Amino acid sequence: MPRYFLDTSAVAKLYRSELGSEFVDRIFSERASQHLISRLTIVEMESVLALKVRTGEIDQQAVLVVRRRLDADLGRSRLLVAAVNDDHFRSARQLLIKHGASEALRSLDALQLSIAIELRRAGLVAVFVAAEQKLCRVAALEGFAVTNPEHQAPIVI
Repeated sequence: MPRYFLDTSAVAKLYRSELGSEFVDRIFSERASQHLISRLTIVEMESVLALKVRTGEIDQQAVLVVRRRLDADLGRSRLLVAAVNDDHFRSARQLLIKHGASEALRSLDALQLSIAIELRRAGLVAVFVAAEQKLCRVAALEGFAVTNPEHQAPIVI
């Protein structure tokens, strides 16, 4: 059974047709696949939507539709949500110390990755999905099988 951790950059593609959306749709249609996100993703989705409104990509009506679809997916457990705790913040700090300067890892990306790492250790996820190449590279350095829906090629280290 495929088990995915999706960063917000990948989740957003589920609700708006853009580069990489077809790939994300495909992994959601895989039989018996599981799709985990962090609680942070729900907050970050609001930021993504606000940016798309500010840039004129979507209007307020589209925001409402996306919110309803996201809430429905959460309610039906199509997206499984992992909590964020203090250990994740400590782990994110260590990831930033390790990869911040050399790989340009950002704070919220480090937090997402720290949650994914814990889920992988628990055997709950195997593949890290993000539409940000730098984040994909760090996830690969941390031992994940990685896919970027915008590139769909394995990350080479």
